Amino acid sequence: AGSGAGEDMRTEISTAAAFVTRLLRAAGGVGEEQLRCFRECLQEAMHEHYKHHWFPLVPSKGSGYRCIRINHKMDPLVGKAAGMIGLSHERLFQLLPSELTLWVDPFEVSYRIGEDGSICVLHESPQPGGKVAKQLESRTSCKEEWRIGRSSPSKSYNMMTVSS
Repeated sequence: AGSGAGEDMRTEISTAAAFVTRLLRAAGGVGEEQLRCFRECLQEAMHEHYKHHWFPLVPSKGSGYRCIRINHKMDPLVGKAAGMIGLSHERLFQLLPSELTLWVDPFEVSYRIGEDGSICVLHESPQPGGKVAKQLESRTSCKEEWRIGRSSPSKSYNMMTVSS
């Protein structure tokens, strides 16, 4: 019953793009029309980027490749979508959290703000075949933390290595 991988990732991609768009909207100063365009461009960029890196049978495979990351460097997909509406990387750094990790995996989209923030789930759907999705301890403790604009103190972080 499944269609191509491209179809199956629609929900996850739109959830992730909507989340980044919401962060921009909350920061203020970006018009609704620009936000709509940003969201569409980001979805398109993600779709293109993930096309051959989406494995519903092994959801964690390629997770590092699909991870959207802002950490004193702008994620290229976010940067590209912002460029389409005339937002510079400098402006993006002012609007978005300085430490943001967004995991876009089959059946689950989650994020963390700050290097030591709790991981919050934005979207979760049951996996076909009844495999149990990975459990996250801090799943329920998270109430839209990004509103508070909490960012972790800046210190030098070790790069996380993601094994595929």
